[in-house]
Amino acid sequence: MKVLFISLGCDKNTVDSEMMLGILAGHGYEITDSEEDAEAAIVNSCCFIGDAKQESIENILQMAELKKQGRLKALIVTGCLGQRYTQDIHKEIPEVDAILGISSWDKIAEALDEIVKQNKTLDRLADIQSPALCGYDRLLTTGGYYAYLKIAEGCNKRCTYCVIPYVRGNYRSVDMDTLVDEAKKLVERGVKELILVAQETTLYGVDIYGKKSLPELLKKLAEIEELRWIRILYCYPEEITDELIDTIKNEPKVCHYLDIPIQHASDNVLRQMARKTTRAEITQSISKLREAIPDIALRTTFITGFPGETRADHKEMLDFVKEIRFDRLGAFCYSREEGTKAAALAKQVPDFVKKVRRNRVMRLQQEIAWTKAQEMTDQIIDVMIEGKIVSDGVYVGRTYKDAPGVDGEVFVECSRDLMSGDFVKVRVTGSKEYDLLAEVVEE
Repeated sequence: MKVLFISLGCDKNTVDSEMMLGILAGHGYEITDSEEDAEAAIVNSCCFIGDAKQESIENILQMAELKKQGRLKALIVTGCLGQRYTQDIHKEIPEVDAILGISSWDKIAEALDEIVKQNKTLDRLADIQSPALCGYDRLLTTGGYYAYLKIAEGCNKRCTYCVIPYVRGNYRSVDMDTLVDEAKKLVERGVKELILVAQETTLYGVDIYGKKSLPELLKKLAEIEELRWIRILYCYPEEITDELIDTIKNEPKVCHYLDIPIQHASDNVLRQMARKTTRAEITQSISKLREAIPDIALRTTFITGFPGETRADHKEMLDFVKEIRFDRLGAFCYSREEGTKAAALAKQVPDFVKKVRRNRVMRLQQEIAWTKAQEMTDQIIDVMIEGKIVSDGVYVGRTYKDAPGVDGEVFVECSRDLMSGDFVKVRVTGSKEYDLLAEVVEE
């Protein structure tokens, strides 16, 4: 049977999708990208913010229409939307045959078997506090030269705007030996870059080892011979330790790159968000990082239009962005999610104001990013090649400063043939908005 698999949402969801694909392939199912060929469909859904929820619903409805037409024998929903809105989905979209929760997706093949062979409708919704599912062989969807390594599941922070703890449970680390074994298997298959992800990577190990163990994990991963880069995402600023900074500084394979989701710069808003830090503490953490690792690239995210956010609060955000000059930055409009504390707060900000404020932040960051890109001109840097634009005759790659899908790219001129996953030295010749132009330096 040919299965169409639609993976939505974050890179943590991507890891779950890849493991589900591996399970399906191991049970003899054929994966297809074609709606025309598909006999079954699986939607791994997301519900983190309103836009993601809408995208998931639209995809499920599209597959439900194919089911109505008799073109699909089975439709399964997995992921966060399915976990959170199980009854609503069954009521509104009866074409859905099964919903597998975030702790049950390992039953994907047997669920599909039951639907197709026994004409059953079923749900699998294990306790969201169950140990994180991991260790399954993966069918990589990232091109094969980089892969995400999910080191933990869930979150304990309880930020007032976020549904994740209620959907994915409390923080649960994956055993270190399991992660190292998975990493070795990925590298044996040609992966050159591992990107460590979780709702929060900085707390890795506290629940099973009694201490923050990310530095130890990084050192073990760095021992894998053919691995070139290790990138860390989702580090909360208040949890960054001196030991972690030293490890990033001293382990050559660990990229001098850190993603630090800050969300705001106004102490007033940070308190309302139930964040565990202040503007002064964030500034101190960033100063410490830059002092220890001068070439570190810092990425962050901000939320505009949080309930009660005033013009003065928004100006603080803009002033902070000007002051810190992040290398990479994303801004998102606040999404009012039912069941969260923030949804019940007074002084909800109108949508058009959220968008205006987000656009201001992004225009400011574009100016900063352009200036930083210009400053890169004539520098010689390492780039990992990811593909080629045949029509333009240039290769596309990334520097250590760029995570896939969210940061910039490098357009590389080269007279010889390059392969995806190759590392080459290039000289930066110019820039275009967030991206760099470069030429290969022949060794």
